[in-house]
Amino acid sequence: MVIQSRKKSILTQFHEPFQALKNWVFATLYFAESISLLGDAFTWVGLALLSYQFGREKSAIILATALTLRVTAFIIFSPFAGVLADRVSRKTILYTTHFIRMAIVACLPLVNHEWQIYALVFLLNVFNAFFTPTYRAVIPQVVDKAHYRQAVGLSTATFQILGVLGPGLAGILAVWFGARQIFFIDAGSFVIAAVLILMLPAAKLQHAVKKNEKTFTAWHDAIKGIKLLFKNPLIRFALFIELVSAIAGAQILVNTVGHIKSGLHLDDRHYGWVMAAFGIGASIAAFVAGSLDKTKTRRLSLIVGALVLAITISITNFVGYPMMLVLWLFAGLGQSLAEMPSETLIGENIPENEQGKVYGSHFAFSHLWWAVAYPIAGYTGSHFAGRNFLYGGMIAFFFLAMALFMVSVNSIKRR
Repeated sequence: MVIQSRKKSILTQFHEPFQALKNWVFATLYFAESISLLGDAFTWVGLALLSYQFGREKSAIILATALTLRVTAFIIFSPFAGVLADRVSRKTILYTTHFIRMAIVACLPLVNHEWQIYALVFLLNVFNAFFTPTYRAVIPQVVDKAHYRQAVGLSTATFQILGVLGPGLAGILAVWFGARQIFFIDAGSFVIAAVLILMLPAAKLQHAVKKNEKTFTAWHDAIKGIKLLFKNPLIRFALFIELVSAIAGAQILVNTVGHIKSGLHLDDRHYGWVMAAFGIGASIAAFVAGSLDKTKTRRLSLIVGALVLAITISITNFVGYPMMLVLWLFAGLGQSLAEMPSETLIGENIPENEQGKVYGSHFAFSHLWWAVAYPIAGYTGSHFAGRNFLYGGMIAFFFLAMALFMVSVNSIKRR
């Protein structure tokens, strides 16, 4: 009986996120987002292959520059995207950004200079910066509170799963169609997603917005979003934990390939498996996180996730490949536990008519953390081969300690 009840409990935890799909508006949005995310995987695989066509020695520089431009676009434009999400038709933002990104991606097969890649990647992510905060602001509007965390968990899990499966599918299609031609498949995915969004009633996506406010000051509202983001102690702590996650996550994204090839003397296949383990771990945690920690603060999830991440990368330099697979599985679990609560905390603690600007500010700051973390990972990887993950883990522990210290100081002040 005990075993059966445990089985039911586990099945319930994995089944809960799908309850949100009974809401047809969210289901339509979810499938539109999933299709465009799959297309994004094609874009980054295509960019990796395209960069090799400019010279193998240049590929790392091209990809690193493209990633930097990506987060730069998010940092600059996301706060203003959040402001628009509170004042302009969200449906218009969602489908327009899809059509524009379709046109940009369709230009990538035609590039023959590096600067063209950089320009197109930056433009692509400018409009991605307008889409993502708007999409996140819509979820709490269309999903009831009982299923909100599950809806966020399902979206996050799907993002992680497609991050694992998408590149593999893109690689197969690249063999069939060619490296440049898979960009057209991505462009097609944007069209399909936009058509799905066009089917939705605009009023369902924006019922809490004051339609009579015709004018606004973009800077004022963007700053207000930042203030609201940092004013709430629960969201502020979650945001600082995301910095820990970015420090550790950047080490994984930047230095895993070098460690596999140079440190362990293995090949691309082993790199693919270890990154798949990371994605699987992140997907599992995304499905069950909302059921495991139902507290108002989500502090247990945040601290455990950050600790798991910091510990796993700290010992990676000293283990073999089989153990690394296990560690990267746990690192994926940790990253989802550390990053997911921010989005749900905003939806649960910020007034509906202010959520767009706060989601925009959060999107900007969460990517600012990655803009800080990528150079750190690059430095440890290039200067401390064989100890890069250890030093990255030590830095992650330092920022985690700072976040916990600030929480304890705030608790003392409130007393």
